Amino acid sequence: MTCTYAPEAPSRRDPARSPSTSVDTWTLAHDPEAAGEARKITKEFLAQWSVAEDTADSVLLTVSELVTNAVEHAQPPLNFGLSRDPGTQRVHIEVSDGGPAATDGDWAASCTPDEHGRGLEIVDQLTAAHGHREEAGRAVHWADVTSTPRLDRAATGWAG
Repeated sequence: MTCTYAPEAPSRRDPARSPSTSVDTWTLAHDPEAAGEARKITKEFLAQWSVAEDTADSVLLTVSELVTNAVEHAQPPLNFGLSRDPGTQRVHIEVSDGGPAATDGDWAASCTPDEHGRGLEIVDQLTAAHGHREEAGRAVHWADVTSTPRLDRAATGWAG
């Protein structure tokens, strides 16, 4: 399976495309604690959905990366969506924000270039597909995780 980056792909949450998909969304505070809150929410749903541990790990890391990117590089508001298609077992993640911020957040601004910048590389390794789309007044970043993640830990430098 090849991981695909599809920048303008339509949302996988469209009920017309996948009527069996359950969708839940939350508004998160636009602050560093948002990634932890999103992981907590995600863990609860992954347990309810009986998602396999290796897939759950990939979903949780993907959620962390997408939410952290929104906090560090984008304007509020910050919204988080999570769904699962019971037929394909694919978990769909969406993080929307108010578009690019004029300056990076405190964490990103305080780092040297080699201390950050690998988040989307990690997402690329963990997901079946990911991308973004622009909508009126917001940017939506999405990712789909299947039960067979492509994690190549040596390539990403992630020791997980």
